[in-house]
Amino acid sequence: MVEKKVVIVGGGVAGAFLAKTLQHQANVTLIDPKEYFEIPWASLRGLVEPSFAERIVVNHREYFKKGDLVVSTAVNITETEVLTADGQQVAYDYLVIASGHTEPIPKTRTERLDQYKSENEKIKSAKSVLIVGGGPTGVELAAEIAVDFPDKKVTIVHKGTRLLEYIGAKASRKTLKWLKSKKVDVKLEQSVDLNSTAEGNKTYQTSSGETIEADTHFLCIGKPLGSAWLRETLVKDDLDADGRIKVDEHLKVKGKSNIFAIGDIIDVQEIKQGVYAQGHAQLVAKNLKLLIEGGGKKLGTYKAQPPISIVSLGRKHGVAQFPFMTVLGRFPGMIKSGDLFVGKTRKDLGLEPNVKKS
Repeated sequence: MVEKKVVIVGGGVAGAFLAKTLQHQANVTLIDPKEYFEIPWASLRGLVEPSFAERIVVNHREYFKKGDLVVSTAVNITETEVLTADGQQVAYDYLVIASGHTEPIPKTRTERLDQYKSENEKIKSAKSVLIVGGGPTGVELAAEIAVDFPDKKVTIVHKGTRLLEYIGAKASRKTLKWLKSKKVDVKLEQSVDLNSTAEGNKTYQTSSGETIEADTHFLCIGKPLGSAWLRETLVKDDLDADGRIKVDEHLKVKGKSNIFAIGDIIDVQEIKQGVYAQGHAQLVAKNLKLLIEGGGKKLGTYKAQPPISIVSLGRKHGVAQFPFMTVLGRFPGMIKSGDLFVGKTRKDLGLEPNVKKS
């Protein structure tokens, strides 16, 4: 029997876990612009502790051993093929779009690890750090620096009325109080025009006219969705106003029988985070197996998950939002902050929890 061809576009959490799960059930091709998978929720620890990054940046070939890997960017889709920037035409029977967000990161693992080291040097050599953005990334980075380098002056500037607007107000208040206890200066309802800051100039102006002195800055605002390339393709009418892909209850692209979408790029109304992307991958792996085997079995359905989120605050504390309660302190810290689920994630990919030293 000829193996069905499954093409996965995107090697983030959703795409990587799907490729790992399906590689022995079908002829799988993973298309990704970089050679590695990175555990996104642990990346900020890598900035304050570069050796930690060695565990979170994993070459695709370490967990995806059987299928084909195309290191390039997908640029178009036809009814039967995915076209890539380097001119390849990759045929598919089933396509899964998992292109998440776009960000300018290097192609190789070595270059990415070098980037972590240089960012760490940037933090270590600075007396003061400005963080632009008070979502989960900005808050976690501020906490990591405040805990590991308590002598540094850390300032967060956030345009919203509260930190962590994607979860409840109580979690925001508790987080603000914790950050202030670590002497982090938080400025709300302001923005910083980084274009007006000359290279080497350590003075930043906020939208309300305040001046902030900082030796370096980190931009922690939302990354653009990785769906711009789809606007001229056969799924162009399946994008919502925000650029997310409209999917049905089976995570199929609406109106398409053999194209699925998973991860942050889909229009399911839930918090966009890695654990849910893994859930999307599990369901689509199951549904693709059913379709490949035939026999007309009913496909599994996906239900949007309740708002649960844990934001790490340094190495021992965290703030957790559960459907009926908010907790700050060592309990959520015990769940997430120590290892940031890195050992578990590596095991889920079939890897040793720690990197063996060569």
